[in-house]
Amino acid sequence: MASEIPVEHASNTVTIDSQDPSPRVSRISRSSDLEKVAIESEKAVEQPDIIYVVYDDGDKRDPMNFSWQRKWTMTFVACLFTGISAAAASSYNTGFPSMTRDLNCTNFQATIGLSVYPLGFGLVPLFTAPFSEEVGRRPLYLVSGLGFMMMHVMVAELLGGAFGSTGATMVGGSIADIWQPKERGLPMSLFSLAAIGATGLGPVVGAWIEANHRFEWRWIQWFHVIATGFVLASLILFMRESRTTVILNRLAKKKRKETGDERYKSHAEVETPSLRALLAISCTRPLCELSPSPPLVLWIGFVWGVLYCMIESVAPIFQTLHHFGTGETGTIFLTMTARNIVDGQFCRRDVKRRGPEARLHWACISSIMSPIAMFLYAWTSFPQIPWIAMAIGITIFVWASFILYLAAFTYLADCYGTYASSAIAAQSLSRNLMGMAFPLFTKQMFAALTYKWGNTLFGCVVVLMTPIPWILFRYGPTIRAHSKISQRTMEH
Repeated sequence: MASEIPVEHASNTVTIDSQDPSPRVSRISRSSDLEKVAIESEKAVEQPDIIYVVYDDGDKRDPMNFSWQRKWTMTFVACLFTGISAAAASSYNTGFPSMTRDLNCTNFQATIGLSVYPLGFGLVPLFTAPFSEEVGRRPLYLVSGLGFMMMHVMVAELLGGAFGSTGATMVGGSIADIWQPKERGLPMSLFSLAAIGATGLGPVVGAWIEANHRFEWRWIQWFHVIATGFVLASLILFMRESRTTVILNRLAKKKRKETGDERYKSHAEVETPSLRALLAISCTRPLCELSPSPPLVLWIGFVWGVLYCMIESVAPIFQTLHHFGTGETGTIFLTMTARNIVDGQFCRRDVKRRGPEARLHWACISSIMSPIAMFLYAWTSFPQIPWIAMAIGITIFVWASFILYLAAFTYLADCYGTYASSAIAAQSLSRNLMGMAFPLFTKQMFAALTYKWGNTLFGCVVVLMTPIPWILFRYGPTIRAHSKISQRTMEH
């Protein structure tokens, strides 16, 4: 059962942080703690009739104490949502030939659909991710799953990206809710694999559907509807609420109903903001999370933009230089499903000594491999060079992107804990704004610079960003000191 702690005795046992509604039990060990408790005792006198509801040790209703079976089921279902939202983004452009013919539109007009999808991905989490931290994750998962399925029926890419963004930003927060920091390596790997792997798998399926004249672009959308329906059913059956403050709110409400005693409350209920304040938090908290690690946000944003350029450019490059058909071109995207073997045990051992910066070991390697991959992709884009050379370049770049994606998500989850969804929404804004902009000038850039020099330009910019993970690895604690939320998370 949840423990009931009267406020009048809280000066000895409970620390109440007005900025963090999560209940915590602490011991008084420093003079500063005594002063803090004295202040809190004065607050308790002002509200003598409140009895706070908190978890008992080992309480099974605490998401951190969920069974391993439930934790992995929830992680897997959430990652399915991540995968289908990523696949929908990358497979959209495979239907361009039949779409432009049936809708009588230009290639550039069709490309706008590819661009507005990440726009919805980037902007909507500014509201939904922090809002989930106040009202719960499960309702947003269900609403987003239903909305995402309906938007494919309407082929509304902007709204599709808006609903699909839940699978990109909230999953990190859900993982942080139920897994201890030392346990997050593998769940975050699965999350990143779903995001990156599905980005490559979507175009493979989409291209072969497009190649069949009985199906074409409309059935690419219908395929997404069917897959999303399966994901939505899984969310309804297996996803449970994992936000601690929401669960405690419900427990307190239940206790009041059972006993008729209105004194039972959770910390979050006492400190619930007004609707205006809640919306302000939803809009500003992710933007505030940009401040501790802007270099990381910039780096992952640029890499994501280049990845969208690759998605947009693979078809014309391989069809022009090597005369691939639609289905064969789609098969090239299998290179984007490249899996990565990351020494998670090493990261878990080192995290006790270095803290969250231990997650950046492999990101440092990624910073070296990314420009190498771009130069390889650029300088093998000639008809006389076998196509496999370009495919190898794509594979290495996606491999490096996977490592960066994993490192960034795990690093932010460790730094911001229960507020991880807001931090991930911040970097998601950067990623998806880049993903929106880059495809709009890809074709014009390659027409002016050729494939070789256009990709060489990307490689040179990536070289300039190589020091970023090394700087964060060395000076991360100093940089994180500028974030109050990160400091509170690390203290606890």
